[in-house]
Amino acid sequence: MGEKVANEEVDKLSESLNGLFTNVSTMVKGELQGTNNLLELLEKMNTRVAEEYKCLGDVASGLRIFVEQLKEKNGNFDEYVQQIEAMELQLTEFEAVVSVLDKHVSMLESKVHSVYQQSPS
Repeated sequence: MGEKVANEEVDKLSESLNGLFTNVSTMVKGELQGTNNLLELLEKMNTRVAEEYKCLGDVASGLRIFVEQLKEKNGNFDEYVQQIEAMELQLTEFEAVVSVLDKHVSMLESKVHSVYQQSPS
């Protein structure tokens, strides 16, 4: 009978150890599954961020091309601005000449009036 009790105790111990290993195995499997789920989520988030950055990169590239086109147009306008500035300088000089001529004409008119006023009619 002592042997039977010992066998029953060994069987109970074996069952307990088997249950413990099963529970530990289930727990480890759950932990691994959770880690796997987190890694999948992280991968999806990285993919989404990469797509967003690609879109931003496309926008930045488009803006760079737009700025280059504006610089090119601005370069073309520089030639016209220089021509306008040259014309403005010529106009200023012309106004000075007209002013001098106006003073001479006024002086001549004064002389002509004085001559007509002095001459006997």
